[in-house]
Amino acid sequence: MIKREKRRYLAVRVVGNQMLNEKTVLDIVYASVQRLFGEHGASQTNLRMMKHDPEKNQFVIRCSHKMLEQVRAAIASVTEMNGEAVAFHVVAVSGTLKALAKKA
Repeated sequence: MIKREKRRYLAVRVVGNQMLNEKTVLDIVYASVQRLFGEHGASQTNLRMMKHDPEKNQFVIRCSHKMLEQVRAAIASVTEMNGEAVAFHVVAVSGTLKALAKKA
């Protein structure tokens, strides 16, 4: 019997002066995962962008529960984007979007 993959949702706040869209943020996080853990590690994360709140400059990213710590490390390692300083902070982590909305 095939098991369903467990997922985790991360609320990520971006601190910086740049306006970001969902694709840019996901590309930066994926590139950071790839730089730290290689192509094989990046393929196991199953990263997906779920939501974007432009008012809070906050994004919700979904990943595999087995790779949660690696994704958190990759998010924390992002320090610049397009030559400008930027910081990504993980605000909350949850197993469901509903619980994440209560935490974040």
